[in-house]
Amino acid sequence: MLTLHRVHVFIETSHILKDVALTVAEREFVCVIGRNGAGKTTLLRTIMGYLLPQTGTITFRGRNLVGAPPSAVAQMGLGFSPEDSGVFGSLTVAENIAMATWTRPTARSTHERIALAYTVFPDLRQYARRKGTQLSGGERKMLSIARALALDPECLLLDEPFEGLSPAIIPVIREGIHAITQAGRSILLAESNIHHVPDYADRLYVLERGEIIFTGKPAEVYHDEHLLRIIGGMPPGPR
Repeated sequence: MLTLHRVHVFIETSHILKDVALTVAEREFVCVIGRNGAGKTTLLRTIMGYLLPQTGTITFRGRNLVGAPPSAVAQMGLGFSPEDSGVFGSLTVAENIAMATWTRPTARSTHERIALAYTVFPDLRQYARRKGTQLSGGERKMLSIARALALDPECLLLDEPFEGLSPAIIPVIREGIHAITQAGRSILLAESNIHHVPDYADRLYVLERGEIIFTGKPAEVYHDEHLLRIIGGMPPGPR
């Protein structure tokens, strides 16, 4: 579904992504794990069209994404929840979610798409009339993902969905992401903490200093002390 091949990205004179190759298949949940500064946000922003790779190809269902503006990438079927949530503070929860349905017309009705967003994160229903500025960090994360889902995307890009959240809200986000995978959507999730990677992830890439240094199952990383040291994780304990 989504393929990156030999992607190089520079920001000014800094070489951020180096020869990155990555794939996300139909209905697959893929994670990119790496320390802060490894290039994860740059990777997702490049896929979405906010940054232009100097070399390499990025395709989604065979269509070239390189050079396409973010609005066109979204219309092709890629949803994005950024690290800072990107919630519109002056709009209510309901308005934030509804806005996504205007961006990409699909066969699903507006009602169906909004209903799915609230089904994945039912707590948002009680906050429907609250403005973005009145939400907690965890509520903004839920809204950001719900809004991306209301786009009716075929693939969701989630940047650090667990970052800075209280332990109480992390299971809620985790269950919501699981519900999205159960609905048949592909997900590419970027995360800095290996222990936040859900057990149901299909595949994992380790990104270090802009390079992919490992591809495999999450359990392989979780039980590899060398990789854990690279990404700043800890040896496995009771889960």
